[in-house]
Amino acid sequence: MRMLLSARMDTATANQSVTDGTMSKMMQEVVEDLRPESAYFTAAEGDRCCYMVFDMKDSAQMPPALEPFFHAGAKVDLRPVMSMDDLQTGLASLGR
Repeated sequence: MRMLLSARMDTATANQSVTDGTMSKMMQEVVEDLRPESAYFTAAEGDRCCYMVFDMKDSAQMPPALEPFFHAGAKVDLRPVMSMDDLQTGLASLGR
């Protein structure tokens, strides 16, 4: 299932991880593990934030996917999303 992960990092914790070099390593490892179809990095509400869309094959992927962000003091949100093709398929199945 296609999932949207958003992670808003705590500023103080993120500042420290940028300074000590662990932020780059963590993000690289997360991207290598999740292999997202897209990944975006921005600021949200004054904090560093990332958004990644990836395919989750099994809910057991949640702990390894999210734990690095929790360790970084992030507020994490994970939700299923659809592409336009998925939406069209779903709407066509309504039979209207």
